[in-house]
Amino acid sequence: MAVDHRWQVDDAQRYVAATVDVLATSAACEIFERGGSAIDAAIAANAVLSVTAPHLCGLGGDLLALVQTRHGATVLNASGRAGSQCDPESLRTGGHAHIPFRHHMASVTIPGCVDGWAALSQRFGRLHLSEVLEPAIHLAADGFDLGPLLFTALGELDHVARPRFDELTTQATGIGAVIKRPGIARTLAAIGTDGRDSFYLGEFGAGLSGLAGSSITAEDLSADQASWQDPLTIELWDHTIHAAGPNSQAYLVLATILVASAVGIPDDPDDPMWAHLLIEAALVAGHDRNEVLHEFADGRALLDAAAQRHRMIPMDRASQRRIRLVDGDTTAITTADADMAVSLIQSNAAGFGSWLVEPSTAINLHNRGIGFNLLAGHDNELRARRRPAHTLSPITFCSNDGSNDGSDVIGSAGTMGGDAQPQILAQMLTRLLHHRQSPAEVLSAPRWSLRGTTAFDTWSVRSSPTVMVEASSGWAQGLGALGHSVIESTGITGVFGHANLARSSRQSLAAAGDPRSVIGAAAGR
Repeated sequence: MAVDHRWQVDDAQRYVAATVDVLATSAACEIFERGGSAIDAAIAANAVLSVTAPHLCGLGGDLLALVQTRHGATVLNASGRAGSQCDPESLRTGGHAHIPFRHHMASVTIPGCVDGWAALSQRFGRLHLSEVLEPAIHLAADGFDLGPLLFTALGELDHVARPRFDELTTQATGIGAVIKRPGIARTLAAIGTDGRDSFYLGEFGAGLSGLAGSSITAEDLSADQASWQDPLTIELWDHTIHAAGPNSQAYLVLATILVASAVGIPDDPDDPMWAHLLIEAALVAGHDRNEVLHEFADGRALLDAAAQRHRMIPMDRASQRRIRLVDGDTTAITTADADMAVSLIQSNAAGFGSWLVEPSTAINLHNRGIGFNLLAGHDNELRARRRPAHTLSPITFCSNDGSNDGSDVIGSAGTMGGDAQPQILAQMLTRLLHHRQSPAEVLSAPRWSLRGTTAFDTWSVRSSPTVMVEASSGWAQGLGALGHSVIESTGITGVFGHANLARSSRQSLAAAGDPRSVIGAAAGR
């Protein structure tokens, strides 16, 4: 189904979808038209992105999803575990203070994406997974036009990585070149027909466990990486808001808006004080993230502790808390129909991930293991079969209208952005639920983002934060006067995320994509 290249839809009656790529949005709409659920549509979009956007996500990465119905919400955590043969001591004795970022199998945990698809499809799908994956299979086998984002990302690979990505680099002669991905077409077809074992115990799994330095065994790959969890929940602004719990950092979204609400949010989002208070709320909520976030952390306790820090916020000046933050590459997909809203977030962690590739299928491998640390005895230390602290932060919400047959309004939100995801989502939820802006207004509104050197060292490097603001905000001078170190951005950049938002009421559905994503689209019917 062809989809117009537009950023918003506000009058749909049956379904909506918003993604970072018009091809993925088209796939979601096609699956809706075939009778699929919002989960089916989200999986179809994700599968297309695994073909067309390997710099953002893919079969070699992790997945987290939040599914919101009119009667409740549930989290699907498909973040993969470290291999049973991982050896943090050898990394420490080899001179590593942190998990190697690129070119090293230590950063490669078991990819959870495919187990995530299987679990979501089994519980909430209406169509067989083979049908849901058809649009992606056709694009991989028949080819798609190379877009500007992937073309630019390929140019950033170094001389060591480029030969591993020869399937892409040899075809990527320029924007618009036709790219075919036969290995992924073959893999997706096998998953649709034979399920998760065809992936983890088949061609891909054998290649992954056979790579030099891999700590992942065939036995590791036989274990399901997906699990269902209860969400973290708060009541605010006449809505119930849900977030994934640990090992996800999404508790910071809820903590930030609770702190900001407690100190008093200005009525005008154009006021620099609006940005100042949200910035400071994000800083106090997350300052101890690296010390406390791990797979077995008590999410409610983390949230309650962070939410009490509103007394730490200086109202008239920047706090100069010493941290650093940056952007990251991920993709967020939001879909909704009359009964369900879905936030599905899938990622390679950083760009093409580890810059390592399973050679048989040409599927690149994430570097989600960078979420671990190498501090001996720490709760988030790299250990066998553990999940790392995770940046993916799916969010859903529903209205508190007191009706007996479920909430009148349900919705979902998500964004890319590494450590910055909670900052972006907090701004979006404040505009949507507190200021009552439309999804289109929320997504087109200016943003701020705290900056550092990489997308994943926000809470580890001790230096005063720099605040990046979009020039259209008008906040720069006012924030500077409050003592913030401010950089004003005038161009389109992923620093401020590629976010998506969907909302479903009993009267109509609305969705908005992010203009910053360049080739994204929202659509509905």
